[in-house]
Order: sequence, then structure tokens, then C-alpha cells
Amino acid sequence: MLKIKKRFKILETSTQYLFLASGVKNGEGFWMVGVKDCDTNILDDRNLLDCHRKEIIGTEPAKDILFAINLNINNLVNELRNKKYLIERPSLGVSFDIPLDILENIFDFWLDIYKNKEDWETCLGLLKVRKRISLTNLIESDSLKGNSKKWAIKVETLHTYLPNSLMIGKINDPMWK
Repeated sequence: MLKIKKRFKILETSTQYLFLASGVKNGEGFWMVGVKDCDTNILDDRNLLDCHRKEIIGTEPAKDILFAINLNINNLVNELRNKKYLIERPSLGVSFDIPLDILENIFDFWLDIYKNKEDWETCLGLLKVRKRISLTNLIESDSLKGNSKKWAIKVETLHTYLPNSLMIGKINDPMWK
């Protein structure tokens, strides 16, 4: 029993690779943000083509940061869909409709902010609020003060991407048919 507890403790404190990669499955391209337990697992994954970000961190921080990144991406994609932008839904990962630089900014921000516990908690709280409402009104109305306002501006900035093309409710048939 003691051996199992020690082994579990080692697994609990082990390191993970948090990564951002591009991939393709059945001819469909996607971005993948995930966690793997070793570098070769990322490279050996047949669906992944290129790794754009890779950070080795502890298991718990990897889970926390991955949660924040995915929530941020989901917030962004849901908002774009609500605004009637055409965003593909790949069977795996995140749509290529979201540019790599936007995903890199999101990845880098959450990885970096995790280093300061107080700022992390503030930003994560703001991100959860952002899931329901835009932070713009809170920022402009001076409802937020000090660091909260500073971080709200940054979290809101991570949600400002707009694609070039709008989705039209119903595409009309060509006139010549």
C-alpha cells in the first residue's frame, strides 16, 4: 500500500508538456491545445503536424492553464458564432478559422499570468465573468479599479479577434438556376 501511495505522489508532482500544435485528421485541419506527459508523445501523434508552443510544467499548473486557455478559446468562438461569423467546427481541436497568432497570444498570456497567484486568480475570475458578459461595460463604467481594471482590459483584448467574412443566415440559390 505504501508503494502505491509513493507512486501516486510521484505522478501527482510529475511534469507535463503543455502544447499548441497544428494537426490534420481525415483531411480536416485544426489547432490543438493539450497536455502530454512526454515530448515524444507530442511528436509521435499522427494527427499533429507542427508544434508551435511547448512548455514543460507541473501536472496541476498544466491542468489549470489548459482550463483557462480552453475557456478563453471557447468564449471567443462562441462570441463569433453569436455575431454570425462563420467558424468551422472541426471534429478535433480548434478551427483553423482562428489565426495562429491569436491562439499564441492566448496561450502565452495564460502561461505567463500563472506565475503570479493573485493576478492568476483575478484574471481567471474575469475570464469566467467574460463567459457570460463582455468586460467592456465594466471597464468603461469604472466598476473595476486598480489591477482588476488593468487585467480586465487584457482579458477583453484576448477576445477581440474578428474574421473578415460574416456568415449569412441563408445562402440564396444562384439566379440562373
